[in-house]
Amino acid sequence: MASSSGTSSGSPVNQNSGSEEDLQQLMAQRKRKRMISNRESARRSRMRKQKHLDELVAQMAQLREENSRIIARINVTTQHYLNVEAENSILNVQVAELSHRLQSLNEIISFLIVNNGGFGSDHGIYSFNDQATDGFMNSSWNYLYANQPIMASAETLQY
Repeated sequence: MASSSGTSSGSPVNQNSGSEEDLQQLMAQRKRKRMISNRESARRSRMRKQKHLDELVAQMAQLREENSRIIARINVTTQHYLNVEAENSILNVQVAELSHRLQSLNEIISFLIVNNGGFGSDHGIYSFNDQATDGFMNSSWNYLYANQPIMASAETLQY
């Protein structure tokens, strides 16, 4: 067999041991390179993992902050809704009261028209005869609705 220099150096045992040592050194060198490469790969993997974890932590903080802002806006909107709902209830009570007043006034007018023969006069304006005017103007129930303010409170709105 020929050696790496191209000349024969002696016995085949020496050639085998030399090539085995070279092969072992080559394998050891490849093993060291592979270990170094694996360590570097593991280091890069840990760095990527740490970077991803840091990004997730930052995203979590951002989402928590956004969640807090949304909750605050929901609370403000809910309070505004409750205020509007309460105001709407008050207005509904006022509408009911005014409708009742209007109905009462229409009943009074109908009663006066039926009992007095109408409001018409020769002058084209509405007026009552003296008896109806005295009875209407001097009665206490005339001012019952006219002088009362329209009031509604939270207690009147509870159902």
